[in-house]
Amino acid sequence: MIDIGEIVLKLFIPILEILSPVIPGKIFPYFFTMEMLQRSLVAALLVTFVSGFLGVFLLIRNLALIGDGLAHVSFGGVALSIAFGIGVELHVALLLSVVSAIIIYEFQAREILSGDASIGIFLTGMLALGLVSLRVWGGGVQNDIEGYLFGNILLVSKDSFNLICIVSILTIIFFLVSHKILLITSVDPLVAQVQGIPVRTTGLIFSVVTAATVVSMVQVMGALLVTALLVTPSATSQLVSTSHRSSFLWSQIFGFSSVLLGLYYSAELETGSGSMIALVSAILFGCVAVFQFLIKPLILSSENIS
Repeated sequence: MIDIGEIVLKLFIPILEILSPVIPGKIFPYFFTMEMLQRSLVAALLVTFVSGFLGVFLLIRNLALIGDGLAHVSFGGVALSIAFGIGVELHVALLLSVVSAIIIYEFQAREILSGDASIGIFLTGMLALGLVSLRVWGGGVQNDIEGYLFGNILLVSKDSFNLICIVSILTIIFFLVSHKILLITSVDPLVAQVQGIPVRTTGLIFSVVTAATVVSMVQVMGALLVTALLVTPSATSQLVSTSHRSSFLWSQIFGFSSVLLGLYYSAELETGSGSMIALVSAILFGCVAVFQFLIKPLILSSENIS
């Protein structure tokens, strides 16, 4: 069986080792030289690249909360796996998240429940199931739970890295093949339907891809903080972009900036990776918003006066 993760890592290692001499900090440079940390860094970069595209479409579709909901569902899968000693936590989380994404989409498409209501039910229900499972069947086991809740990049093992690589590659292929259809169905689904585009099928596949991507992000960001990387960089990009194409580009810029700065400060200050990435992402959003709505108008007004 082909080890996709190993192939991806070998492609990145030479680049990381070239960059390592110029990387600042005492601990952060080890992410560019030690294999275990290299794997974690590459995993973070892959999910950031994918979430940059996914987040823009989620905002266009007004589905920003679905990432948060599916992240909580994935934690339920992780907790069940740990409680019953199944192992392969992310695989169980992936299965539950995909099934939940399909059900949420069908509830919304059939107008049984609104999207927000469905997300809220699955968010709280699966999180509660995970916590109860740990208490009743897992003997209150706590190993790695905090990392899955708040993010711990050191949790990325060879198996989970392989899953992250597979999900990321398949998601990138999906966006390359269907980005135009996704954009049309996201902006105006009625017009897309009139043109014969399979709106419902596209939405269903998009929901499954979202679920898989969210699961791949859980170890980096944590179930409670996935939205910070999935939505915040894309929301920041909307403050400065003038087109859909530029919003994708700016989303990548803000996403990678958040991850690299977050990992740097989390390594040097010994904090959780997910929480620091989320904090940096929020600070970047605040800085851009202040510049766009306060500083930039003052600069323009002063230029007009002169």
